[in-house]
This record gives sequence, structure tokens and C-alpha cells, in this order.
Amino acid sequence: MYQIILSTCPTVSCANKIAKILVERKLAACVNIIPEITSVYRWQNETVQEKEVQLIIKTTESQFNAITEQIKLLHPYETPEIIAMNIQQGDKEYLNWISTSIK
Repeated sequence: MYQIILSTCPTVSCANKIAKILVERKLAACVNIIPEITSVYRWQNETVQEKEVQLIIKTTESQFNAITEQIKLLHPYETPEIIAMNIQQGDKEYLNWISTSIK
């Protein structure tokens, strides 16, 4: 099963570092980096609003645990966002490219 994993980072440099390692280690085929999103969330009984950087990670379900481990190792947050969504449909050639890229 193919997946998209979402994670946010505090800076572009943090996002670049995580993305590069995931792709170089063939854990992800591609990571999109979307700079400067605004996140509003609860943390330690406070409502927080911050600028963050969104990662969109294209991979397979079998890589989820390894990606989670890498993000937690590299990420400065105590509890980084790591959310996976299964891809229900996609262009067959693109999905095959994901498989080939992480082998």
C-alpha cells in the first residue's frame, strides 16, 4: 500500500535535512516541502499559533516505522507530527516510480 506521510517542521533547514535523509536512504521516493504554513494547536494547555514548514512524504506502508524513527531522531519537537494516509488511487506509472525509488 502506498502512503503519504505528513509532518511539520519549525524551519526550512530542518525540513530540508529530514527530506534529504529520507530520500537518500530510500525511505521515501519524494518529499514536498511547503514553506510557511500557519499552525494553530494545543500544547501544554495553551493555544499556540506558529509558522511551520509542511512535509508531504511519498512512500509505502512498509517504510512507515523507519520514517517515523528518522523523523524522531532528526526533529527538534518533543512530539513531531507524523500522520500517514493510505493512497487509495493513483496513476500506475507514478505509483510504480515510488516503488522503484525506495528499493
